[in-house]
Amino acid sequence: MLKDITIGQYYPSESVVHKLDPRLKILLTLAYIVAIFFIGNFWGFLALGVSCMLLSKISKIPMKYLLKSLKPLIVLMAITALLNLFMTDGKVLWQWGIFRITEEGISMAAFMLLRVSFLVLGTSFLTYTTTPITLTAGIESLLKPLKKIKVPAHEIAMMMSIALRFIPTLIEETDKIMSAQKARGAALSEGNILKRAKALIPILIPLFISAFRRADELAVAMESRCYHGGDNRTKMNFLRYGKKDTVALLVFVLVFAGILCLNLLGGLL
Repeated sequence: MLKDITIGQYYPSESVVHKLDPRLKILLTLAYIVAIFFIGNFWGFLALGVSCMLLSKISKIPMKYLLKSLKPLIVLMAITALLNLFMTDGKVLWQWGIFRITEEGISMAAFMLLRVSFLVLGTSFLTYTTTPITLTAGIESLLKPLKKIKVPAHEIAMMMSIALRFIPTLIEETDKIMSAQKARGAALSEGNILKRAKALIPILIPLFISAFRRADELAVAMESRCYHGGDNRTKMNFLRYGKKDTVALLVFVLVFAGILCLNLLGGLL
């Protein structure tokens, strides 16, 4: 399961999407998150699925690699679907005691599953196609106007970048600790929920110790390089908004305008 977690990982490629301005990709991702909640029927989600498949081809990221990001969320998605299925009022199709399934509940559960799935798939393109350093530069540039009201834009961007950078490292460290505990005879996947939770204690303690040790090493490394935040810092590479970014913006607007129009037409049918 841990190997299926792809949050924060970068997929190297020479595609057009990888070369886009990180600021544009961040803004388009935010617009995507907002737009996805306006889709209210299966025709809109079908068009969104086709768009994600086309984007996967353009960015040269295998679709099976993208679908891996959904595996860690299967339990959460199942709980969300069941809550919407049994707790939505409407036309009752089946009932047993306090449990009942309504026509509206089935529709709501399906829409929630689709929204969460496309939310994860769509936003994953940001980290898959943008290196942590470039992502930090993009976030800092977007937050730069907030410096006038004393918002530490550089520090916020650096913290987010470090967090994304160390997610794969901590996952790998957890996998090593679990393998070591299993080699010592630890039963991590046996028994009820309480026994499994207690079995995680020998994993969490060394994991926290390792995380604190890495944080201390990183702090010492940054101090030894005279790091003092964003004050008077220069940049080796500057972000430049080019023609390909304008074309990508126009394509995004046209595609999502078409998806929303198809969603409206589907609602009228």
